[in-house]
Amino acid sequence: MALVIKDRVKETTTTTGTGNISLGGAASNFVTFSSVLSDSDTTYYAIVDSNNTAFEVGLGTYVSSGNTLARTTVLASSNSGSAVNLQAGTKSVFCAFPADKAVVEDANGTVVIDGNVSIESGLIDLKNGGTASRIKFYCESGNAHAQTVQGAPHSAAASNTLVLPATGSNLVSDTATQTLTNKTLTSPKINEDVAVTSTATEINLLDGVTATTTELNYLDITTLGTTQASKAVTADANGVVTFDNGISEEYIAVTSSSNATTVNLRDGTNFSHTLTENTTFTYSNSAASGKVSAFTLKIVQDASASGYAVTWPTSVDWPGGTAPTLTATANAVDVFVFYTHDGGTTYYGFIAGQALA
Repeated sequence: MALVIKDRVKETTTTTGTGNISLGGAASNFVTFSSVLSDSDTTYYAIVDSNNTAFEVGLGTYVSSGNTLARTTVLASSNSGSAVNLQAGTKSVFCAFPADKAVVEDANGTVVIDGNVSIESGLIDLKNGGTASRIKFYCESGNAHAQTVQGAPHSAAASNTLVLPATGSNLVSDTATQTLTNKTLTSPKINEDVAVTSTATEINLLDGVTATTTELNYLDITTLGTTQASKAVTADANGVVTFDNGISEEYIAVTSSSNATTVNLRDGTNFSHTLTENTTFTYSNSAASGKVSAFTLKIVQDASASGYAVTWPTSVDWPGGTAPTLTATANAVDVFVFYTHDGGTTYYGFIAGQALA
């Protein structure tokens, strides 16, 4: 079933009333409806009854079994738009093209179609004489807003095909904030010149990172292994760190209680203790065996020259096997250095200086 419009189709009919039109044969130099229509095809028709000054224009449906034309929809007639009650006599019925169905170009070159347009095959080519072709899609409320699809300019020297996605309901905008789900980006670029070469696994390493831009910039170093102001400390390929401007370390003061104190090597490498009683020292948290822990310990006598004594850990090995005697005078300073490489099983003790008032 199809809408068929053909030239030079005209027959006579002696039908009366408002029913189907029985087709009586082609007029001279014309062809019959049956030669161009199949059963259930539709066509625009006109009936003219010259004897009774009656006419009718409409959409008819061809019925091959009786070689008739059903008056499916009357578009205009001498009976105020209703089916004409045909009188006796011979009338002419022919294929027509109603004026209100014609698509014409107005004086401004505009074609207006009030209804749907269906194109069953082929292409739509939009060409013009100086501007890029455009198609506008208006909103549902008074044509107040429109989205425009526009061709690339001549300067782009591009001929492309836009293929709509098989699923989904929206195209991606280059300005709107949108969420993309399950999309694969091939050789993507951020800000034009920065190519993304990381794998998904590598990018996922940043999942959950809450660092600020300033904090991430701490990692922006010039040379691995060489320290820089306000930058992270790194080692070079050999595991070596070069401190370009020296090392500044806190001096850790330890105190005693109940004649005992502990030097925790996780706190630093430079310690100081002012004696307020005879004190037994314990060392804790040295590096694992095979690695080195070394620290300096300054012992200060009290201001009253009380001559307090120190009991060193049994793991300390002094030169000659004899622990040094502390300076007993008021405010005297003795400095010692300790070194271990077996996890604290043995500390080698050295006198750096004594009686340093």
